[in-house]
Amino acid sequence: MKKRRDVRRFGSGPYLLGLAGGGGDPEEHVGFPYEALADAQQLSFDQPVTLLAGDNGTGKSTIIEACAAAMGFAEDGGELERLGELPAVPRTIYRGFLTPVVNRWARPRIGYFLRAESFFNVARGADEATDFTNYGDRPLHQQSHGQSFLALASNRFGGEGIFILDEPEAALSVTGALALVAVIARAAEQGAQFIIATHSPILLAIPGAKIYELTEEDGFAVTDYDDTDAVRLMRGFLDAPERYLRAALGTD
Repeated sequence: MKKRRDVRRFGSGPYLLGLAGGGGDPEEHVGFPYEALADAQQLSFDQPVTLLAGDNGTGKSTIIEACAAAMGFAEDGGELERLGELPAVPRTIYRGFLTPVVNRWARPRIGYFLRAESFFNVARGADEATDFTNYGDRPLHQQSHGQSFLALASNRFGGEGIFILDEPEAALSVTGALALVAVIARAAEQGAQFIIATHSPILLAIPGAKIYELTEEDGFAVTDYDDTDAVRLMRGFLDAPERYLRAALGTD
């Protein structure tokens, strides 16, 4: 078969537009992660920032990992190793279960996949390379977890890049989360694409973001900021913490 020529050029995103059904052998598509990804092909990543909200166990991280696999990131996270070299004919992932739907005309110059649980190992690898120009000219392991991640975001997140983040707020204070919102908003304006799973009401407030709320009962739906569970519950708790604590502790 003649190889299709890749006509894409470096340019603004979005780059990953969705995850289509890829066919394959149905007998191989049983159990995890296939059940969690059964409705993934209904998701659209057509905005500069797509946020996945929802409780633990609703499939946010599984979808994030599928997006990263679709773009060619290593499982542990880190830099996009083959910058912008996604094939002209996208490869299926998960044994043919899903196929990336990609921008036909533009490809990213840079990319980063953050997994909070493996960031330590990724940071160690960056430090061992002894080139800190992309990380604020300071070894990541000489900074706190939150400081190192903000150093990465401030120096690496920019235009013509794709950034896939799984609960980045795990390392951040409130002020750190606000700083990250500012970094993401600027990069999105410059042509970057972000796909983020988060529980943070602060990150859910990123201007112009599309928010999907995932639930075990109903799957997912596009949701307004004020209607997400994370925002409603946080507002309720801040208004009356004693009431929520009585319910949690069973002292009503």
